[in-house]
Amino acid sequence: MSHIADQPLEIWFLTGSQTLYGEETLRQVADQSRHVAERLEASAALAATIVWKPVLADSAAIHAQVLAANSDPHCAGVITWMHTFSPAKMWIAGMDALRKPMLHLHTQADARLPWSSIDMDFMNLNQAAHGDREFGYIGARLGVTRKIVAGHVSNPAVIERIASWARAARGAHELRTMRLARFGDNMREVAVTEGDKVEAQLRFGVSVNTYGVTDLARRVEAADAAAVDDLITEYLDSYDVAPELRPGGERHESLRCGAAIEVGLRDFLQDGEFTAFTTNFEDLGALRQLPGLAVQRLMADGYGFGGEGDWKTSMLLRTAKAMSTGRTGGTSFMEDYTYDLATPGAEKILGAHMLEVCPSITSARPKLEIHPLGIGGREDPVRLRFTADPGSAVVIGINDMGDRFRLILNEVAVVEPDEPLANLPVACAVWEPAPDFATSTEAWILAGGPHHTVLSTAVGTPEFRDLAAILSTELVAIDASTSIPAIENELRWSAAYHRLAARL
Repeated sequence: MSHIADQPLEIWFLTGSQTLYGEETLRQVADQSRHVAERLEASAALAATIVWKPVLADSAAIHAQVLAANSDPHCAGVITWMHTFSPAKMWIAGMDALRKPMLHLHTQADARLPWSSIDMDFMNLNQAAHGDREFGYIGARLGVTRKIVAGHVSNPAVIERIASWARAARGAHELRTMRLARFGDNMREVAVTEGDKVEAQLRFGVSVNTYGVTDLARRVEAADAAAVDDLITEYLDSYDVAPELRPGGERHESLRCGAAIEVGLRDFLQDGEFTAFTTNFEDLGALRQLPGLAVQRLMADGYGFGGEGDWKTSMLLRTAKAMSTGRTGGTSFMEDYTYDLATPGAEKILGAHMLEVCPSITSARPKLEIHPLGIGGREDPVRLRFTADPGSAVVIGINDMGDRFRLILNEVAVVEPDEPLANLPVACAVWEPAPDFATSTEAWILAGGPHHTVLSTAVGTPEFRDLAAILSTELVAIDASTSIPAIENELRWSAAYHRLAARL
């Protein structure tokens, strides 16, 4: 079975100048800007190819290049740099037309000044110090959403900040092309999993549509026996399979049923070019089991998922998976389930779900088991069981505030459980939230944070901050510096801003 193919995305490197300086200077500008682009391209951290474009020296060329970036399906964003003084009126039409994420790199060709040999030719060539300020003015005047990074590309911190933005641009690009299938509706009477799908498509680009679970059940019923056999072999090779599920075991037919669900579900998603989906245990139709193993494996292959019809979390999970391209660590659907409050100052959160936790968050070999599930009214489902690896992580959720979407993020430390979880029949993660349990949970609840989340050890706060900026979407971040009075003020100010900034 194959992963979702990572799209071969590009970041276009646009350099500004003008014809005033003559052809020789423009040739030097081109050579030096190409060298800066190559320095960026040499970094594997950006998760995209840096494509250098010819130097832009007039309004028509700028506008044409921006329109080309807008229409190119592989262009995830643009980096701009005013190597010399590039009069910013030339950029008005282009910046007004720009629809891709933009990073303004405020840099220069060489990190060190040649103090003893500086002359006026050098000064005319190396004018980014005020050329970028001219360009910055027009960005502010037009209200262009952009990230500004200042410093030389030899500085690892500069590369790190550009890489964070590039991954966020990849996430935004993924959203613009995402197709999400919902099998059934939301869990009945639940509020936070609801949301405005039209607004989501306007804001993010994602297309969210519902399909009858009967469509999936027919695919499962028609699953090819040879494909099921191949999956069984893959399960036996990849996991510690419980004896009763192995060939000849008394519950082996349940494993074959789980494999048929994976074959049918995978075929449906691939045929429809979906990269995210939801299921709902209240709407299973003719499915004999609630999809567990199949969902876990599809998440591991890069698909977004949300339980109980939670399409917003599914959308967010697929976006985070795309942002983590090439990174170590994992990203999973998650839910705050229960707490250990025994030791003040060392409280822990046990996160899990009924079945659907992604094995990308563990380096251990998962166990493939079968256990009863007290809801859904179906046969016992098969599932992978494991505990998440310790390490730094973020937990992030998304909700619909009525007039806008809000992202809520908490920095956490995933830790080992205090004792073995011998009787817990599902995969899980245990974490300690920053800055502390009380502040974290109170801030989350104040912000209306959802109970379904995405847990990621592969991407963190910088990437999600950049993503929120690109999407013009509110982000509430809970970290080591968070206090409840500060969060209360932030929420008030943010509500006022978003209502004033809303479209008429």
